[in-house]
Amino acid sequence: MPLFYRHLMSCVVILSVGVFGLSFADKPASAEEAKTGTTLVYIGTYTGPKSQGIYVCRLDPATGSLSKPELAAEMINPSWVTIHPNGRFLYAAGESGPYKGGGGAVSAFSIGKDGKLTALNSQEPNGKGPCHLAIDQTGRTILVSNYGDGSMSSLLVADDGTLSPSTWVDRYPTLGEKQKPHAHHSAFDPTNRFAVTCDAGLDRIVVYRFDAATGSLSANDPPFASTTAETHPRHLTFSLDGRFCYDIDEKSMSVTAFRFNGKSGVLSQIQAISTLPADFSGKAGSTAELILHPSGKFLYGSNRGPDNIVGYSVDQKTGKLTLIGHTSTLGKTCRSFGIDPSGQWMIVGNQNSDTMVQFKINQSTSELTPTGTTFDLGAPVCFQFLKAK
Repeated sequence: MPLFYRHLMSCVVILSVGVFGLSFADKPASAEEAKTGTTLVYIGTYTGPKSQGIYVCRLDPATGSLSKPELAAEMINPSWVTIHPNGRFLYAAGESGPYKGGGGAVSAFSIGKDGKLTALNSQEPNGKGPCHLAIDQTGRTILVSNYGDGSMSSLLVADDGTLSPSTWVDRYPTLGEKQKPHAHHSAFDPTNRFAVTCDAGLDRIVVYRFDAATGSLSANDPPFASTTAETHPRHLTFSLDGRFCYDIDEKSMSVTAFRFNGKSGVLSQIQAISTLPADFSGKAGSTAELILHPSGKFLYGSNRGPDNIVGYSVDQKTGKLTLIGHTSTLGKTCRSFGIDPSGQWMIVGNQNSDTMVQFKINQSTSELTPTGTTFDLGAPVCFQFLKAK
C-alpha cells in the first residue's frame, strides 16, 4: 500500500476557495468541469530569505503538471489569502510587519489574466496580528481574526474590490492569568446567516448573527459554545448541509464535532476524537488545518510534530467521525494543505522545511501517492485555488 493510510482509506480533501456568492458570483465549476483548463494555486507564506510574499502556480488538472511557484505580489507575511466569490480579487492577511500601528494589515489585489496580482489598497484590521480572513457569500463583508489581541473585526468590500474600514469589532476578554484571547479562524454557515469563530485562547467557539444586506454582526444567544478546557480550537468547517460543525483543537490534538441549529445558531457538542494514531508514542506537537471533502463524507486535518495528515469518515446522519488513518507530509511542520477543485491532486505545505509537495489522489481508494513534484518555497502556510479564465 502507498505511504498513505495504514487502514482502509477512501478519502479525498478539497480546500475551498470560498462559497460562490449570491449576487457577484459566477456559477462554480463542477468536479468534471474542474478537470479541464488551468487552475491557479495561490500560496500564502511567512516572508524572509526564501519568500517575498504571495506566490502562484499553474496546475493542469488533467495531467497533474504543476509549474514552479512564481511571485505574484510582494507583501510582508501574507499568512492567509482568500479569493472573492467572483474570482476577480484576492485578499491577504499581513500577520505582522512594519505596518502603520504595528498590528498588521489586510490587503486587496486584483487578479490578472496571467495570475499576477495588482495591489488595490490596504486597511488596518481594527486589531493586531490578523491571521485569517473569511468572506461572506455575497462578497461584501470580510471577517478578520486578529490573533495578536484576540479580537474579531470586519472590513467592507466595494464593487471594485477595494476595502473600506468597518466600525464593528468584538474584543474578547482575558479569563484569569492563563486564558488570553486568540481569535484564529472564522467561517460563515451555508445559509450565510451566522458566522462562527474559533478562539484558541479561551476554548470557545463564538457565534454571531450576520445580516448580509448591511454587513452587521451581533452576538448570538447563547454567544458561544465551550470546548473541553485546554483544547485550543484553531480552525473549523461546516458540513455541507450546515447541520454539523467541526473544529480542530491545536493543543489537545483532537477534533470536536458539534450539532449546529441553523435557526437558532446553537452549537451542541456530540464528539471529541484524537488526531493521533492509537499507538502513537512520540512528541505530540500541535494541529493546524481542517478541511471537509466536497462530498461531505470525509474530513482531514494536519498534525504538526508528527507531520502527517489525519483522515476521518463522516457519518452523514449523526455527524460523528471515525478515524481512517494517517499519511506523512514528507516534510517538517505541515501547517496547511489543499486539494484542487477536481479532487485529484493534493498540495502540502511544510513550513519548517520550506517545501511544497504534490500527491496524486486515487479516485477509487483516495490513497495518496507522491508525484515526485516538490518545490522549495519559504514557509508556505496557505493554499487557495482558482480556475483560470
